[in-house]
Amino acid sequence: MSLIPDDVIEQVREAADLVGIIGEHVELKRSGSDYRGPCPFHGGTHRNFAVIPKKGMFYCFVCHEAGDVFTFFMKRLGMDYPTAVREVARRVGITIPERGPSGPDPHEPLYSAVAAAADWFARQLREGPEGDVARQYLGSRGLDLETVLPLGLGYAPTGRSFLDAMKSLGLRDEVLLEAGLLIKREDGTLAPSFRGRLLFPIHDPRARVVGFGGRLLGAGEPKYLNSSETPIFHKGRLLYNLHAAKHAMRKAERAILVEGYFDVLRLSLAGIEEVVAPLGTGLTSDQAQLVRRHASHVILLYDSDEAGLRATFRAADELLRERLRVSVATLPPGEDPDTLVQRRGAAGLEAILKDAVDVFERKLQILERKGFLGTLPGRRRALDRLLPTIRAAADPITQELYMSRAAEAAGVRKDVLEREVTNAGAGSGERYPSARSAGTVSTGENRSPLPAPALPASAEKTLLLLLLEGEPWKSKVIQAVDAEEFEFVPYREAFEAIADDAVLSLSETSARAYEELRAEGLGDRDPNALYERAVNFIEARRLERQLEQIDQRLPFETPEVQASLIAEKRRVFDELRKRYPRYKIAMRRRGAPGT
Repeated sequence: MSLIPDDVIEQVREAADLVGIIGEHVELKRSGSDYRGPCPFHGGTHRNFAVIPKKGMFYCFVCHEAGDVFTFFMKRLGMDYPTAVREVARRVGITIPERGPSGPDPHEPLYSAVAAAADWFARQLREGPEGDVARQYLGSRGLDLETVLPLGLGYAPTGRSFLDAMKSLGLRDEVLLEAGLLIKREDGTLAPSFRGRLLFPIHDPRARVVGFGGRLLGAGEPKYLNSSETPIFHKGRLLYNLHAAKHAMRKAERAILVEGYFDVLRLSLAGIEEVVAPLGTGLTSDQAQLVRRHASHVILLYDSDEAGLRATFRAADELLRERLRVSVATLPPGEDPDTLVQRRGAAGLEAILKDAVDVFERKLQILERKGFLGTLPGRRRALDRLLPTIRAAADPITQELYMSRAAEAAGVRKDVLEREVTNAGAGSGERYPSARSAGTVSTGENRSPLPAPALPASAEKTLLLLLLEGEPWKSKVIQAVDAEEFEFVPYREAFEAIADDAVLSLSETSARAYEELRAEGLGDRDPNALYERAVNFIEARRLERQLEQIDQRLPFETPEVQASLIAEKRRVFDELRKRYPRYKIAMRRRGAPGT
């Protein structure tokens, strides 16, 4: 039988959900930071059996059976050690590379190539003549070269010096291409993937360098560039600095999630080590699962501007789906974690982290500050913004608390809100499939998503065309409408991506819609007239949704409340008819979402 490498065993152990696996055999209940249940080994009936996630072990206080996840399978199911490791690996989706008779890891040449490149890039930053621009840049941000070099930072020069260096080390072009270190131009020539960039090495959970994030130091776009997807680098499944932060996360019993590489760098150098960041895109479910393996509490430390808040709440929903406790720390206006630590030090940041509030409370604070809770229509819109977070909360107690708090803040009955939450999508704009399925067709086994033949002509489309015109239309549209009001999912995703300057994160279907919109443009149409008509239509649709919500509530209310609702319905209907008389005509003529 071939041997399982020690580092793979450690990877499987870290990835295993100890509580979930043992919970399949024992009825566990939380007790502080641990879980308790009856011992499955001596057949006890009292809760003397403890599962301790922070230590990755179980222990019975009566029969003294103890061990890790592998030991549990061996003692409970009679497996030998290699079989137990393979069973846990199967459950967590890790492939065991067979060594010995079956040969080495097939990806070893890629790991070696990326490691060699990382060493060479670090040397260029330390002493290379072209690296002076990077050394000056770091100095301008208050970072000492000797401080950052141990963290593996590097510099990728312009020109062909990287190609020559890798060739001198005997690395073949096809390996460098597969590792994402080279790109092939349209004319067939090869060029380095990174040129003129300060590089941040990205590690996998086993602390191997698998890719890079590069910050451009001259003119051009994009400002930040990640390695392309490779067999060893998947940016949606990795977190920057996790390899170094995971032990600190367990010790501190929290993770601090920031947006950028420099934010991580600054906090780590200040002694706050439990900090990680996604790789330039929105947080993915895989990344949220990575966090859950090492901490039960996450503090989101994003910028406090509109784009930062949108990213904060999207990340929070992913984390809530993994049953994590999520708090939001609010930075002073104009500050980011990097600049704040520079000015106030670690103590200043810790004070802000200490004042972090639950993500749901933070949402309510913002809605109240904007005046949403002061009017009936505003409360309806506020609930539309709160419902996604309520639905995302996979922990039933957390969801119950969120519903109670929302019902109290909006002045609605909790049972009505519960029906809204249970009826996933009702009243929240979720009338259409997700972007993965909207407007797509299957092409056999590959199932490559293809866009619908034509994008629907609508007020939503008009607003996106205006958004693509740049300022001042971009600011006007963002202030007038919210992403939740876009019913056609590709339009909604495009709106969020344009507003956040994150179009590279679009799904394939939404990216194609975005490209078609860019190609179409406004032409010679009057933007002022288009804006007025489109915003009027969106405002009319808000009123129509109020009517729908009243109709949904009517059958369940007392006669007294029904009379009040009917009066409210008559008022809203009259306002819709007077202010937007052509709304229903347009709906009948076109019928498309957001017409």
